[in-house]
Amino acid sequence: MDFKKIIQSDRENKKKNKFKGTFLDYLELVKQNPDIVNLSHKRMYDIIMKEGFEVLKPEENRRVRKIYGNETIKKYNFFEKDFFGIDKVLMKIVSYFYSAAMQGEEARQVLYLVGPVGAGKSSLVEALKKALESSEHVYSLEGCPMREDPLHLVPKHLRKNFEEALGVQIEGDLCPICRYRLKNEYNGQYEKFPVVTSDFSIRSRKGIGVVPPVDPNNQDTSVLTGSVDISKMDLYPEDDPRILSLNGAFNVGNRGMVEFIEVFKNDVEYLHTIITATQEKSIPSPGKNSMIYFDGVIVAHSNEAEWNKFKSDHTNEAILDRIVKIEVPYCLELNEEIKIYKKILKKSYFKAHIAPHTIEVAAMFAVLTRLTPSTKVDSLTKLKIYNGEEIVEKGTTKKIDMMELKEEAGLAEGMTGISTRFIIKAIDNALSNSECDCINPLSVMENLIKSTKELDTNDEDKKKYLAFVQNTIRKEYNKILEKEVTRAFINSFKEQAESLFNNYLDNAEAYVNKTKLKDEYTGEQLEPDEKFMRSIEEQIGVSESSAKGFRLDVTSYMFYLIRNGGKITYDVYEPLKEAIEKKLTSSVKELSRVITQSKVRDKEQGKKYNSMVEEMKANGYCDHCCDVILKYAANNLWKD
Repeated sequence: MDFKKIIQSDRENKKKNKFKGTFLDYLELVKQNPDIVNLSHKRMYDIIMKEGFEVLKPEENRRVRKIYGNETIKKYNFFEKDFFGIDKVLMKIVSYFYSAAMQGEEARQVLYLVGPVGAGKSSLVEALKKALESSEHVYSLEGCPMREDPLHLVPKHLRKNFEEALGVQIEGDLCPICRYRLKNEYNGQYEKFPVVTSDFSIRSRKGIGVVPPVDPNNQDTSVLTGSVDISKMDLYPEDDPRILSLNGAFNVGNRGMVEFIEVFKNDVEYLHTIITATQEKSIPSPGKNSMIYFDGVIVAHSNEAEWNKFKSDHTNEAILDRIVKIEVPYCLELNEEIKIYKKILKKSYFKAHIAPHTIEVAAMFAVLTRLTPSTKVDSLTKLKIYNGEEIVEKGTTKKIDMMELKEEAGLAEGMTGISTRFIIKAIDNALSNSECDCINPLSVMENLIKSTKELDTNDEDKKKYLAFVQNTIRKEYNKILEKEVTRAFINSFKEQAESLFNNYLDNAEAYVNKTKLKDEYTGEQLEPDEKFMRSIEEQIGVSESSAKGFRLDVTSYMFYLIRNGGKITYDVYEPLKEAIEKKLTSSVKELSRVITQSKVRDKEQGKKYNSMVEEMKANGYCDHCCDVILKYAANNLWKD
């Protein structure tokens, strides 16, 4: 790799993208591309939308219909790689930027994110800031501490003419420093004022201002709006712009973004600058100079306790009225929670092998702690429903309205529970303590129990969380493992499942239509095999009296799929899928129990055991975790 060539190429590209010219030159650029004068909210909205989005309609997507009802969901590519399980939150954020971009009331409001620790508030803001850093540069007046739009040079009485000629809207006014320079350096000839390009940088404080919590006893508004340079007060009058040092968060964040971290930890008086920055789009200048125009996205975030404390004080109404509050809860979808941990682990340097279901077990614990108890279903069933899974009981899919569950839980669901950071630390501990560079569900459960016992929370919650790991999740994992081990004994499980499915479907269709089956080898006309169909249906508790209705449901669903261009496979209808899998696994359950528990195996048993091990390794296990898991299975499964 030629490093010198890379450095030179980068330097040349930067030079090409730089612009320096007069205000007249800039006007020609605006005429060619009016978008370069877009305000901050519109620029941010365009950055998000540039990546594209996908519309998920409930009538076309079963999972969306199960989780969101009749609501259409938009998935934005901008957030796709880093944020999971909060699609509705992201839709609200994009909606805010869209309304603000259209110069709606949101353009004069603070975007405020509230939620529990570790829910992703800071990460969302970081994503927006990083997007700004990699976005197109803006054009600004050379030497302006506010990096303001050059169109501020246009006198008020000419603005209508310029707007019509350029096809833009001019908003804002010159800052005191540029006004002074225009008068004294350029004799009012604004067409000669130099214009340059300026990019965004978090580190260099260009277009991105950050306001951390400040000690209430030692708050200085200069952090927000800059200060007066005392060293120059002997040279110039106190109302002279040359004494101003405009380096506050609002100054550097002009035309970009200002972030308030843990916003309500600051004293209320300290936050009053937000009022004018939002409603009037101006901020006070230090000393005795005039107000300064401000165009920037103001984003604030804090946890719910601070929000509740702040809003309970009626004297804060002026600030509350200028806030668009968006709740950022914990993820409540199991599959999406798993994606979060995989993303974080991918960024780490851990190279250990992770056995199947390890991350799933950790995610189950996290989601269970966040769910509000329901009177309609148990916590594990609720977790599965929220994950878009089918709940099958006695041969039928249990109809449970998720919207009713969410209504019962209230808006607070997802705002409490175990954080993502807690889970990741438990997984990290399991990885660190692993002697064989391999972790599995058992080691992660052990670390979750240990971490929960050390958790700083009330005894009631601690007891509930431990019960989730020690009882609910362990029992569920045992079911998963039993199915997995027995399936490993069946060669070509899917092919056998498809064969059973096709056989059942042929018989059920003949039964419903009152026709006969034709033997493919002999051509003989046969009655539907009642004994075979019942052997499948009994696996999921379909009674003899309900069998006719079940067969009718199966065939009707298959015809519906065909009419809509769907592909028919054994797993398309959840009740029948479960019945077929239970039929297959029950046929080898006894054999798998005997062989797994045997201390000494004969030649035939040894062959079957080794074949099962190879199948499990093909499904993601390594030698170490396969050995650990099978020993656990021998000691803990099939105790009946």
